[in-house]
Amino acid sequence: MIHVLFVCLGNICRSPMAEGVFRNVLKQENLSSRVSVDSAATSSWHIGSPPHKGTLSILKKYNISAEGLVGRQLTKEDFEKFDYIIGMDESNVKNIFEITGKPQQPKIIRLLDLTDHNKDVPDPYYTGDFEETYQLVTEGCQALLEKILKEHRLT
Repeated sequence: MIHVLFVCLGNICRSPMAEGVFRNVLKQENLSSRVSVDSAATSSWHIGSPPHKGTLSILKKYNISAEGLVGRQLTKEDFEKFDYIIGMDESNVKNIFEITGKPQQPKIIRLLDLTDHNKDVPDPYYTGDFEETYQLVTEGCQALLEKILKEHRLT
């Protein structure tokens, strides 16, 4: 089993959106039994909270389940459990390094570094643009799937 963890600041907007989108992609590709997905926050602000209403709305718009999405905080132990730890922006990646105590590890990746964008996923909590975030997250998740398929020879 391959384990993927998406991480953002609060675990109510970007990372649960990515978790839902990636679960949906895995389901469509019949890979749900081979890849597990979770999400977490670098902060403790929203532990136990459901995703932001904007995240829930955009997932519903695209018929993606938000079932089981609950805010939690990244732990040091997550580094050992997950094969891929995906940050939404440069600040998340820096905080992942600090929390896990594992700087510059190849399993810790900024999502859009897997695409041609080479930029941060904007936080819709501040921008209000959940559609833009959804489109970028979807593109990043597709690129992550391609990386996993290639690295683990899943076809």
